[in-house]
Amino acid sequence: MDYFAHETAVVDKGCQIGEGTKIWHFSHIMTNCRIGKKCNIGQNVVVSPEVILGDKVKVQNNVSIYTGVICEDDVFLGPSMVFTNITNPRSAIVRKNKYEATLVKKGASIGANATIVCGNTIGEFSFIGAGTVVTKDVKPYALIVGNPGKQIGWMSEYGHRLDFNEKGIAVCPESKEKYKIENDRVRKIV
Repeated sequence: MDYFAHETAVVDKGCQIGEGTKIWHFSHIMTNCRIGKKCNIGQNVVVSPEVILGDKVKVQNNVSIYTGVICEDDVFLGPSMVFTNITNPRSAIVRKNKYEATLVKKGASIGANATIVCGNTIGEFSFIGAGTVVTKDVKPYALIVGNPGKQIGWMSEYGHRLDFNEKGIAVCPESKEKYKIENDRVRKIV
């Protein structure tokens, strides 16, 4: 075993777990999950069947990741954030064949207690604020807050809000990387 699982964690058969991953207290990794290298799965986390997590994904405490969710590399899932997988659930009606996919793209961060309604894509390096309810697709680098979630700005790959000048250029205060805004989209200038 090339990963660490706390003695209270449950890892079902058929899972693929990458080297250096850590799974902490009272977490349950269900059948046929694929978890990448160097992930950190916090305390009391449930990863439902067939979920895919890329490399270096950080899942904070009390998160349930339901079937249909795919997180690419370097995704951050904040404490007690919530995914859904059915838009119209009813206890008495079985809709397991109606699960909707949710894709969280590389480098995105989802804050504590946020809710991600299924069927949406969270763009690369976007930033979902704590308590936000995401009801539609999120653009790459977008900063989303509120209920329902609304875009209020743009973020750098280092997680800093970008301030664009009159030429549509912004500089990350930490990395000094430059970004350009064109046609309501942001891209890093290489």
